[in-house]
Amino acid sequence: MFNSFKSRRNICEKVLVSGIKPTGNIHFGNYFGAMKQNINIANGGEYESYIFIADYHALTTERNADNLRKQSLEIAATYIACGLDLNKVILFKQSSVPQVTELTWIFNNLITMPFLMRAHAFKDSEAKNSEVNVGLFDYPVLMAADILIYGGDLVPVGQDQKQHIEYARDIVGFYNRAYNVEEFKLPKELIQKEIGSIPGIDGQKMSKSYNNHIELFCSNEDLKKRVMSIVTDSANPEDKKNPDENNIYKIHRLFLSEDEDMKLRAKYSNGGYGYKEAKENLLKVIMKWREGKKEKFDDLMSDENKLVKLLEKNGNLAREVAEKKMEIIRKQVGLV
Repeated sequence: MFNSFKSRRNICEKVLVSGIKPTGNIHFGNYFGAMKQNINIANGGEYESYIFIADYHALTTERNADNLRKQSLEIAATYIACGLDLNKVILFKQSSVPQVTELTWIFNNLITMPFLMRAHAFKDSEAKNSEVNVGLFDYPVLMAADILIYGGDLVPVGQDQKQHIEYARDIVGFYNRAYNVEEFKLPKELIQKEIGSIPGIDGQKMSKSYNNHIELFCSNEDLKKRVMSIVTDSANPEDKKNPDENNIYKIHRLFLSEDEDMKLRAKYSNGGYGYKEAKENLLKVIMKWREGKKEKFDDLMSDENKLVKLLEKNGNLAREVAEKKMEIIRKQVGLV
């Protein structure tokens, strides 16, 4: 059922590392914001690619063990259903590589609390809550370990994650200077600027926390309900409309080629294109995109044991790479 990954480290000069938290069903904000880009780059074969399901990171908020297990499998199934080439990518669970938390602890002893207190995520959480758990506070360090332990060169992230890559680069300097080595190289972020913020059905950024998301593989009934609920203004069908200010268009364009996008923009700008028709056309486009993918996703989730075995196998591959790095690190810091 699954292909077999073969190491490309002797073929590829650079390493791609990307992670996604298993915190609920994947929606189109996740897909267009990160997953699609990851799949395209990894499948291109230019990089030795590591894509992990960040279940350690999810523990900062997730308290339901069954949810965490199931959502981790759903992410794996989603990536595969959307075309990730398992011949070219190691797709695995972060927790399969305990060396990552070992490296995090080593890094923790080289940085200060004020350094971490500058993190945007910490500041935002502190403003909302009276107390912030240590896991969330230490989140940037664990993310740095995720990247550096595999020798990551390129890390696809959203604009809001850019600071985490800056933290990783700072930590490279802290470690290399502390032990007078050149062990870690500086990773670089890849931000897909042309996509921008992907709106949900209410116009805000698409997010599960806002309940304004459209899931990739929800039921057809739920998909229709969500699409037809997209918030619009009071313009009449015959009115000319600005596509750049229209929630339906902002979602629809993500599925289109450049030529198709130009034609759609003209429909809005010329007038005579009502919102009911626009929503129905968007629904058709999403349904067409889902053809084959939803069936594959459902098939994968119907036999979770196969997914578990795949992730375990790939976790072993990632752990071998991480252990080789940690053997060097332990010697450098004096643990062996």
